[in-house]
Amino acid sequence: MSLKLISLVVVFSLVSASDLNLEGKHLSLCSTSPMTGFFRTGYCTTGPSDHGTHTVCAQVNEGFLSYTKAQGNDLSTPRGGFPGLKPGDLWCLCALRWRQALQAAERMNDLSIVPLVNLDATNVKTLEYVDLQTLQNFGIE
Repeated sequence: MSLKLISLVVVFSLVSASDLNLEGKHLSLCSTSPMTGFFRTGYCTTGPSDHGTHTVCAQVNEGFLSYTKAQGNDLSTPRGGFPGLKPGDLWCLCALRWRQALQAAERMNDLSIVPLVNLDATNVKTLEYVDLQTLQNFGIE
């Protein structure tokens, strides 16, 4: 096997679907302060062990933090090594939780609980749960 072909195989194997954003480009960093991502790399990458599909890079707000706490997932209270989130923090949310917040907001006619989305840092896997147009409607400008 030639060196050129070996190099191509190595590079290709380093880029997986969990490293791509909604446009099929390399996934941008979501946040390192606080450190986010299922694998705590700062990126919304996913894999077989990520049963929550933590793929939406969202800017959390007070409405969402209250909503998710009421659902049994308190993201605002510090515990262990977790600092707790505050409004404005970027965090890799579960795709289904983001969609659930959207559906609740639509029922209540109050979109303030839906966090904005960093589209460049949101994983393409999210499209299995939420359509692109909806995500774009909540994109951070």
